[in-house]
Amino acid sequence: MTSWQVVRLFAGTFILVSLALGVPGSPLFVSAWWLALTAFVGANLLQSSLTRWCPLEIILRKLGVQSGC
Repeated sequence: MTSWQVVRLFAGTFILVSLALGVPGSPLFVSAWWLALTAFVGANLLQSSLTRWCPLEIILRKLGVQSGC
């Protein structure tokens, strides 16, 4: 997998987990504060689409994950 694929995998996983833990109708509900994680991931995706700078992608490249470019 390339770095951009791993970033999308992480983002999707974090969003789904935080929704499962933060939506009151979910059987896994813990607290509505988990929705803050969803907002954080969404804001980071928006920011990275505008600036082409993603901290997770930088970390993944340093760990040896192949660049997506």
